[in-house]
Amino acid sequence: MIDTSRAVTPDLLSSLEKTDRMPVMFLGHGSPMNAIGDNEYRRSWQALGTQFGGKYPPPQLILCISAHWLTEGWWLTAMDMPKTIHDFGGFPQELFDQQYPAPGAPGAARGISQVVRQRASAPLGLDMEWGLDHGSWAVLKPMFPEADIPVVQLSMDYSRPPSDHYALAQQLKALRERGVLIVGSGNIVHNLREMQRGAAGNQAFDWALEFDQTTGGYIQQGNLDALQNFQKLGQLAKMAHPTHEHYLPLLYAAGAVEAGEQPHFFNTSFQMGAISMRSVVWG
Repeated sequence: MIDTSRAVTPDLLSSLEKTDRMPVMFLGHGSPMNAIGDNEYRRSWQALGTQFGGKYPPPQLILCISAHWLTEGWWLTAMDMPKTIHDFGGFPQELFDQQYPAPGAPGAARGISQVVRQRASAPLGLDMEWGLDHGSWAVLKPMFPEADIPVVQLSMDYSRPPSDHYALAQQLKALRERGVLIVGSGNIVHNLREMQRGAAGNQAFDWALEFDQTTGGYIQQGNLDALQNFQKLGQLAKMAHPTHEHYLPLLYAAGAVEAGEQPHFFNTSFQMGAISMRSVVWG
């Protein structure tokens, strides 16, 4: 079990000032090409970024949980300047040329590693090698193009059950009142084997629609605890996620939501019939 008793304390997070509560979000990132394409998804990320400093406080730090960093145990990037990782193939050179030179936050990473525990006696690990993969930079670059907000990425231990991911995420709640914007980046439905190129955004397989609508219903009802039990949907869950690394970031966003916070959905369409782009912001 994950220890959820730790509290965020000023001495461990001295680099982060207390703020009004930040929103928390889950973003469906879909194809890496969304990072550079002029489409509804990229435009929505750009519009979302403009709300910080207005509707929302400007973030002091972004904590991103991407579907694309799976590890043994949980780790935080802790370098001064995380590299931009191009973890894909078969795309145009323009996509490989993209850089997102946001600074890291080693001090904040060290503080977070101590107050968010993967086990009662085990802090999160500190990583000096990874950087920002496309699950992070592809959505953050449209939102915050100046790349002037420090970014720390949190890995996911894929060997652990979904309930452990959700429990760890509940320890992140207090970070939202220290100027930390928590961003989960994945997809509520993600089955690359069943993709149909050319399918319109309103076209999807019946199983994809059912899983997306069931998950969206839990979120709308505030029944966020139910999200960690998605595998109980049996074959429906297996079709939506032959492997479930793209679902897990949703648990990190949902776990950091305070009781009573209302969700706002956007990008509620599909890419290639088998990738749900449904995204949600709480707060």
